[in-house]
Amino acid sequence: MIFKRVGEGRPYPDHGLTSRSWASVPPRQVRLDELVTIKDTLQLATLLDEDSTFYGDLFAHVVAWRDELYLEDGLHRALRAALQQRHVLHARVHHLEA
Repeated sequence: MIFKRVGEGRPYPDHGLTSRSWASVPPRQVRLDELVTIKDTLQLATLLDEDSTFYGDLFAHVVAWRDELYLEDGLHRALRAALQQRHVLHARVHHLEA
């Protein structure tokens, strides 16, 4: 199993973070098997593209809410890590109050 589970959309309230706000959150390691995805589809071309993070953040975005870690952005990075047999992902984790 790669992820804790696959979700369908954001179960948490809007956090209002912008790209600049996310950039101020320091990255840390997160175990893949602790993540709940909020997307259930994947673009294979993006997964295989080596430059897929060229215009975006190098780190995945995770929202911690109600004792769960939701992978908001970075599904392709997480799957690449799993394919390389890594069990952790460097991500920016925003803690959202319940």
